[in-house]
Amino acid sequence: MDLASMLQTMLSSDSIAKMGEKTGTSADEVKSVLFSALPAMLSGVQGQANNQDTVAGFAGALDAHAKDDVSDIAAFLSNVDLEDGGKIVSHLLGGDKDAATTAAAERAGLSTAATGSILGAAAPLLMSLLGQQATQTVQAQSQAQQPSSSDGGLLAGLLGGAQQQAPAQSSGIFGLLGKLFGGGAQQQSAAAIPSAA
Repeated sequence: MDLASMLQTMLSSDSIAKMGEKTGTSADEVKSVLFSALPAMLSGVQGQANNQDTVAGFAGALDAHAKDDVSDIAAFLSNVDLEDGGKIVSHLLGGDKDAATTAAAERAGLSTAATGSILGAAAPLLMSLLGQQATQTVQAQSQAQQPSSSDGGLLAGLLGGAQQQAPAQSSGIFGLLGKLFGGGAQQQSAAAIPSAA
């Protein structure tokens, strides 16, 4: 599963409907929040991978979430821990969490509390999908006998090697976001998250 497939899974009608049910919001409201905030959250993923102080811990978190069973998305989201999801959002968005949440809330016409709940539901799913992709990447590298470190190799494959490049490079997450969210998504993402916690 590549990043495009992961985002399609997160934005599928089933996922959106279940997040709405979990948070007491409508499908349109969930969709609006996710389209507003996902670029910033993925920029946070890039920031975690780029930061030598966080890369090891982030790789460990991905490894832990890779063990989650997301074969049934509806069941996964029904049991998701919104409080734990909120902590993930805090790590990804860092000091810009409030600003990003407020912007998404205004776009969706929701309270910041409801918006935070939607992000808290989406974040564990995002981490689980990213973790499984990272695991598959490391396994593929191992089978191909390509050298990889436990942290750098995991994230290099996941992000298309972008953690060792400037965030403005049109590869990895940022290049894909540009395609999925429009040409301005890359610039918007980079501006939204100057540094990750």
